[in-house]
Amino acid sequence: MRQGRVEDAHGQVLLHEVWRTTNAWERGRGLLARPALNPGQGLWIDRCGSIHTWGMRYVLDVVFMNDEGVVLKVVGGLCPFRFAMARGARRVLELPAGTPMARDLAPGRALRWREWP
Repeated sequence: MRQGRVEDAHGQVLLHEVWRTTNAWERGRGLLARPALNPGQGLWIDRCGSIHTWGMRYVLDVVFMNDEGVVLKVVGGLCPFRFAMARGARRVLELPAGTPMARDLAPGRALRWREWP
């Protein structure tokens, strides 16, 4: 996985430590069998319109985006052994439950992932 950060359309950094999947194996595994994310961390998954939390041991906030990174839907407090999706979603950002940024994201807001230099 590559490491970077998430910014809004104006370049304001919203999350400082975000991993991005680079292949089908990483997309499929996601956060399974990984420790819970800490505040300020996240996982960005491309080519993804739905997620599940089967086998997870912690709650997530999930942001669904289209190809351009425009937020379509935010699911807060997704518990283990659940499923979530958004019509038209092509990217997902998984965050620790209760991430303040997730509460501020409304459909229509654009996000982008930037690799660390």
